[in-house]
Amino acid sequence: MQTFLIVGGGQGGIAILKTLLSAESVQVIGVVDLRPDAPAILEARKHGIPTGDRVEPFLKLAPDVIMEVTGNPEVFEKLGEIKNKGALLISGTVINLFIRLIEEKEKWFIAWKQRQQELETILDSMHDGMIAVNGQARITLFNRAAERMIGISVTSVLGRKITEVIPNSRLDWVLVNGKTELNKKFVLPNGMEIVTNRVPVTDQNGKVIGAVAVFRDISELKNLSRQIIDLKSMKSLLQAIIDSSDDAISVVDANGTGILINPAYTRLTGLKPEDIIGKPAETDISEGESMHRKVLRTKQPVRGVQLKVGPNRKEVFVNVAPIVIDGELKGSVGIIYDVSEIKQLNKDLERARRIIRTLEAKYTFDDIIGSSEAMKVCIEQAKQAAKTRATVLLRGESGTGKELFAHAIHNASDRKYNQFVRVNCAALSETLLESELFGYEEGAFTGARRGGKKGLFEEANGGTIFLDEIGELKPSTQAKLLRVLQEKEVLRVGGTKSIPIDVRVIAATNVYLEKAIQEKRFREDLFYRLNVLPIQISPLRMRKEDLVDLAMHLVKKFNQEYGRNVEKIDTKAVQTLLQYSWPGNVRELENVLGRAMINMKFNEVIMRKKHLPPLDLYRIKEMEKDDDVLDSDETKPLKDVISETEKLYIRKVFEKTGKNKTETARLLGISVRSLYYKLERYHLL
Repeated sequence: MQTFLIVGGGQGGIAILKTLLSAESVQVIGVVDLRPDAPAILEARKHGIPTGDRVEPFLKLAPDVIMEVTGNPEVFEKLGEIKNKGALLISGTVINLFIRLIEEKEKWFIAWKQRQQELETILDSMHDGMIAVNGQARITLFNRAAERMIGISVTSVLGRKITEVIPNSRLDWVLVNGKTELNKKFVLPNGMEIVTNRVPVTDQNGKVIGAVAVFRDISELKNLSRQIIDLKSMKSLLQAIIDSSDDAISVVDANGTGILINPAYTRLTGLKPEDIIGKPAETDISEGESMHRKVLRTKQPVRGVQLKVGPNRKEVFVNVAPIVIDGELKGSVGIIYDVSEIKQLNKDLERARRIIRTLEAKYTFDDIIGSSEAMKVCIEQAKQAAKTRATVLLRGESGTGKELFAHAIHNASDRKYNQFVRVNCAALSETLLESELFGYEEGAFTGARRGGKKGLFEEANGGTIFLDEIGELKPSTQAKLLRVLQEKEVLRVGGTKSIPIDVRVIAATNVYLEKAIQEKRFREDLFYRLNVLPIQISPLRMRKEDLVDLAMHLVKKFNQEYGRNVEKIDTKAVQTLLQYSWPGNVRELENVLGRAMINMKFNEVIMRKKHLPPLDLYRIKEMEKDDDVLDSDETKPLKDVISETEKLYIRKVFEKTGKNKTETARLLGISVRSLYYKLERYHLL
């Protein structure tokens, strides 16, 4: 449960408050404004949410997110200075963008629902009967024309097997074989003779997920054919019929010359009768092949072909059928449907959905800074892991960037547009963590929410769950997690029914799990389930060739946060940073550089040694005692200094372990393959 603090009680504040109140996974812990009668203050009191005119009391509650909606830059800057470490501060500009995105998404969804209703109305108004089945051969569509011809109501057939309603319909055959059947005669159970087209429905991967049959009473087709025999004498009657249709219709003769269009066609394409009648069939085509020409050439109907027509390049799909009278081809008739608006709406909805979901996993591999061999190996392993669905175990000291890798793996996988759920296993008590991970049923314990609650594994279904500090799990929770990994299902607290899930698990720990297994603090079988794709992230002290790039990246970040313009770090300051062992890794480096920038004057553009806060001099002196590569009387290129320091330290650890390569790699926090590379590079074998 994420906790939110709203600073600002105006219109922006009340809009954010109402949005958060509608979400189940968040809790508003307070609303702050100087005015006791501000709209958001009054609304918060209605819901029993604490209010006040000072921020400091609410910061003691350690909110996860602070939303500043006063519009005052000074307030935002002040909050950035006094907020809790780890709290996310969001400005009013970003919040307003989110609100607009949500409002636009709702508008798009309403428009999409309206289009769906219009499509259902169109299908019910069609003269042709239509039946659709899903992948299990159960009926999902049965329009009014089908009701009329078959003599069965739609309510009595929806959801039933097609073979129970119409034996030998062959739709089940089309599902199995994925082949189209066109212009096939068929006798309905009531004796009516029809001609039908049966077409499989496939997904984007070409897998058959359903089938559709479109059919018409043969007697009606025969009557239509007789009317078309003499187009000149029947033209006025036929024109009146076609003009009354909401479907865009065009007719060409046997030579492919346009002879008839209706008003719906003009509304859709923007082409008038004088632009089409007497002109070649391809006149209206902006992109694609004329289906009239294809039908006249093959004498076979086509359905669902996408084209662009008219001067505005309107995106449509068309159904075209030949007009054959007494075995002689007389022309072809096409029905055109507008799909561009629906497709654009779906694209916009999908784009909004992607933007919102992408905000949950913020980082990609482009955000990982490091050109050292150790970091290159880690990144390559992570990219390979992203291509699979296997469980990933991120190992490394605190502050090495394990969560950064988890974000990047999710965003590089095929689950990137689904949920990314983060869980700190050390931040919650055992009882609370269990109910949060697996959910609970109504009445499972005192205070359980009515109707129960989904767990985080269910929330992450179809996406990724990141279990940070996995080594801190209690044995009972470890056993339940093992079941989830083995059986791909969860059992809620107080529940009896297992719920299947499809979740990609990424775990992270700074605990030496092998030792924890020996001490009976961690289950061995769970370790093997988690350790499918292990990635060992090296500590900063073992990849100091990355330190300069990391430092400059952090300086640029602080420039934006503090409104500074620091351009570089002085050579002596860099040497000081390189001498330090960085037990807190990148997180400690970020802290040191942030404090250094605060120590700088506003107009200074070079960070010098004097700006750095006092580091652990004992560690620096120990390193100076072990090697003399940083002799102050000798100036060397930075990369040579880093290489010599790395060589000396690797040799020291290698000799300390009795030249045990596996143990050396473990102590250095790198892979054995990376160790071999460095030993050969420095001629230490």
